[in-house]
Amino acid sequence: MSTQRVFVARLAGCAVFDPVGDRLGKVRDVVIVYRSSAAPRVIGLVVEIPGRRQVFLSIGRVASIRSGQVISSGLINVRRFQPRPGEVRVLAEFLGRRVSFTDGSGDAVVEDVAIEQDRHGEWGITQLFLRKPKTSASPFAKGPTTFAAWSEVTERRAPGEAQSAEQLIASYSELHAADLATTLLDLPQQRRIEVAEELPDERLADALEEMPEDDQLTILDRLGDERAADILDEMEPDDAADLLAQLPAGRLEQLLGLMEPEEAEDVRKLLRYGPDTAGGLMTPEPIILSADATVAEALALIRRHELHPALAAAVFVTLPPFETPTGRLLGMVHFQRMLRYPPHERLGAILDDTLEPVSVTASAAEVARMLASYDLVSLPVVDAAHRLVGAVSIDDMLDYLLPDDWRTHAADETPAGGAR
Repeated sequence: MSTQRVFVARLAGCAVFDPVGDRLGKVRDVVIVYRSSAAPRVIGLVVEIPGRRQVFLSIGRVASIRSGQVISSGLINVRRFQPRPGEVRVLAEFLGRRVSFTDGSGDAVVEDVAIEQDRHGEWGITQLFLRKPKTSASPFAKGPTTFAAWSEVTERRAPGEAQSAEQLIASYSELHAADLATTLLDLPQQRRIEVAEELPDERLADALEEMPEDDQLTILDRLGDERAADILDEMEPDDAADLLAQLPAGRLEQLLGLMEPEEAEDVRKLLRYGPDTAGGLMTPEPIILSADATVAEALALIRRHELHPALAAAVFVTLPPFETPTGRLLGMVHFQRMLRYPPHERLGAILDDTLEPVSVTASAAEVARMLASYDLVSLPVVDAAHRLVGAVSIDDMLDYLLPDDWRTHAADETPAGGAR
């Protein structure tokens, strides 16, 4: 096996390849077990394979770790990873532990761990990257860092106890919202709540939008009403409405009362419609412009980073007012069509008025047929007066059509020779 000293925080996210060079997935964590008289031993990697499923790759099946990639020497068991008693995940459970120096020089917090293979071919922790307490009163100051061998420190907590949620959040700071949601769902329930409590409102809202409703409700119930309302403010109105619709009427009204009035009003509008109708599936905040607006103005709105890609695919042109419910819907202009015209071109001149919008009371099946028939990623929704009240995007439709457990569904088949 070809190896070198590897820091676990840098290993996270690295690609995993099979012997012929095909990509299998990416590293999500490293699994260790404690030993009585030596540093913890590495027994394997947690690897995320397609479908966002996390599986176990035994360290014995790792042929090489170098240059930001991992080479596997055999098949991977595709059964979902479940930690066994005594097993500790470095990123999820070890980083952030507080240790004391055996020479009595003080305490420090573990910020990273180096793993390395010894002459017998066994992987283990060889070095800890530590941060000592800060010496300045400045809120922006950080303590000095140092390296230490395992034998030079002792843990101040019992082996297997979870680390600070703050350190775990830092480890997963670059994760896509869907990956963060999967990571949270793989944590023990109490640990999941601890991490959720420490996540910034916007980040937690993004992750909740990617979770099954039962898990959303569990986290929301543990946050307290004021924090829950802040999270709902950050969520997309349709996702917030879907979540609130699962609550008893009393708690629903209580949370709506704590939300920002403008956000709460958007959610109230959506709650008026059935969950299997266009009104229940739509978002009330598509891009809306007048016929006199230019291509340049439309493209500027599309560039907003917080805008969902499906809603950025088109702008809707209406008579005033330009907030839902708008004046009469005139048509829509697709992003691709705008690219074919000069920036000063008026939207009214390139309008697509041939597409029939769906009624706010249309069934989910009708919406799905329209999206599929015309190869659309979003569809305008109007009321009886032909006023635009929102838009249904393809991702809203997929969330409705897929089973509730699609994020965590695991295959039952296990490749031969792939047992852990």
